[in-house]
Amino acid sequence: MRPDASRTPPIGPGRMVVVAGPSGAGKDTLLRFARHRLGGNPNIVFPQRVVTREPCPDEGHEALSEADFAAAVAAGGFAFWWEAHGLNYAVGVAADDEIRAGKTVVCNVSRAVISHLRRRYVDVRVVLVTAPADVLATRLAARGRATDGPLEARLARNAPSQSDLAPDVVIENVGDPQDGVEQLVAVIGGPPTVSLLAPVGLEINPSDMSARSADVRS
Repeated sequence: MRPDASRTPPIGPGRMVVVAGPSGAGKDTLLRFARHRLGGNPNIVFPQRVVTREPCPDEGHEALSEADFAAAVAAGGFAFWWEAHGLNYAVGVAADDEIRAGKTVVCNVSRAVISHLRRRYVDVRVVLVTAPADVLATRLAARGRATDGPLEARLARNAPSQSDLAPDVVIENVGDPQDGVEQLVAVIGGPPTVSLLAPVGLEINPSDMSARSADVRS
């Protein structure tokens, strides 16, 4: 379900920063605050994901039907896509243009596509967000979104091992999320691709780590 990266030269010179981890790790929380911090920098792009699921308050994705998603794939509308939890996810093809323009693109992706992305792009940085199993279970149970599927299935989902993912940074996202945000911002803004503008001050309330704020998608 993904373009064959082995048939074309890797896309550069910009950087692809991918944020991955188990359901309930809090990826969207960290990304939201990082976007707030870096939103004034035109060289850093946070593309909206496309998901075959209706919009909901706790995530900002573009919703497509299965039929429209398949049509977009056929039309070359996605840079890459994947399936997880019975849903289809994608990042629009505009992300490739941003990379070619030398920008940094920051995406929330499935761990299963990281090896593909390393072949597709010249500069890929991997941020693995984790949390203890009991924390993941609590966040997922509290959120209780029916379209997520069975809680046990999401917690038991097989994924590449940490050694196979070879992450550049591992964030154990418990307690105050500020620490994780700082680590993520450092990876996004690291040399040589971009130079950061002065960040906007942001006070993060630990309560934002609730299940509604946590990313429980992939």
